[in-house]
Amino acid sequence: MSTLTTGPSAGGPVGPGGLDESVGLSGSTSRRGDAVFAGLARSAGVLIMVVLAGVAIFLAIEGAPALYASGENAYGYDNIVLFVWPLLYGTLLAALLAMLICTPLAVGLALVISHYAPRRVARPIGYVIDLLAAVPSVVYGLWGRAVLAPAILPFYQWLGDNLGWLPFFEGPALSGRTILTAGIVLAVMALPIVTAICREVFLQTPKMHEEAALALGATRWEMVKMTVFPHSRSGIVSAVMLGLGRALGETLAVAMVLSATGIITINLISTSNPSTIAANIALDFGNASGTKINTLIFSGLVLFVVSFAVNFLGRYIADRGRKKLERG
Repeated sequence: MSTLTTGPSAGGPVGPGGLDESVGLSGSTSRRGDAVFAGLARSAGVLIMVVLAGVAIFLAIEGAPALYASGENAYGYDNIVLFVWPLLYGTLLAALLAMLICTPLAVGLALVISHYAPRRVARPIGYVIDLLAAVPSVVYGLWGRAVLAPAILPFYQWLGDNLGWLPFFEGPALSGRTILTAGIVLAVMALPIVTAICREVFLQTPKMHEEAALALGATRWEMVKMTVFPHSRSGIVSAVMLGLGRALGETLAVAMVLSATGIITINLISTSNPSTIAANIALDFGNASGTKINTLIFSGLVLFVVSFAVNFLGRYIADRGRKKLERG
């Protein structure tokens, strides 16, 4: 019994030129899908740029009247610079403390998950770290204020008694609601972001490079230093910058934990702390009116510019490191 075929390889109907028409139709559909996807992706990118530009324009227009604010309209300061500077200092200090605490922990956890722990142990650890990102900010704030601050106060008192000669730990420590406590809370909040990105970056290290280092007699740590870290340097920088962006913009947790007085100090265990821009806006915006609203919006513009600059710098460093790695 003969079998009826519709083309040279029974793949579909044959066109006038002897070619399989189903291939042409499939290729045409694929090209059409690529065009649609490319258009959607391009539109999404343009939309994000438009939204960012709109936010920047809104902040600039609404914050402009604050340039001439003083006295009561600038919350008791002579000009807007004196009002914003303590808030900017507190924002940068809290974020810097958070990254100093978070970065080594995140990199270490990522290495344990990707290269040291057995799979049956690494997988649950990764799930637990990822779940930290789903915890609401208010829960972190409650934990920092009700649990962490009282628990860490004896440690602050020890620092004041034994390291009080350093300007960072001048005692006595009277409360756990300090800028250092806020930095610890921010570090915990940024930890899942930095860890997840570093973990994925470490897993992208070429296996041949790792196996070659081990074959040459390198220990596990030496292999990590020679292959994983050089290959992942730009990714680590990107992860830290994303975590820094989270720390810079955090609002509710810092507002609940920090005992802010507006005083600029480098004492990390003092209850006289500068507030952060985001926390100050959240606490004062509800009662603001008139030019005070413009003053708070101007401080939001400063935070927007700082966050944009940090992310731009992180992208620049990451791209530069990637290009250097490709050349090397």
